[in-house]
Amino acid sequence: MRLTALVRPTVLVVLALGLSACGGRSEPQQATRVRGAEQVAVNRYLWTAALDVLDFMPVESVDPFTGVIVMGYGTPPGGGTPYRATVHVSDPALEARSLNVALATRSGPVNRATQRALEDAILDRARQLRIADRRL
Repeated sequence: MRLTALVRPTVLVVLALGLSACGGRSEPQQATRVRGAEQVAVNRYLWTAALDVLDFMPVESVDPFTGVIVMGYGTPPGGGTPYRATVHVSDPALEARSLNVALATRSGPVNRATQRALEDAILDRARQLRIADRRL
């Protein structure tokens, strides 16, 4: 694969986001990439909220264009069990269906209630960020 085929989409996204910042105050932009005929976008509030809520875990890899965050093992404050998480933000909407979290311990996946509580915490934080953003 030629290097220009990899660099061109990245440059276009950076230019588009840079130009959108020039027009004064507007609706927050989502990370977007055109892949063939489809656009892939993620909600920036869910993305930031996931990083905020899981800040006790080290980030192993991120891809803001596909919405995947892979976190390494980390122990939550006041907890004794280390967890690992993979977060997928699949849609630009600020909705529960846009967020999928896979949470595991060293002995395997956690129960659904724990995973659901983490998803709820991320959604709550995303809503807080959006409300704070609208007050600016």
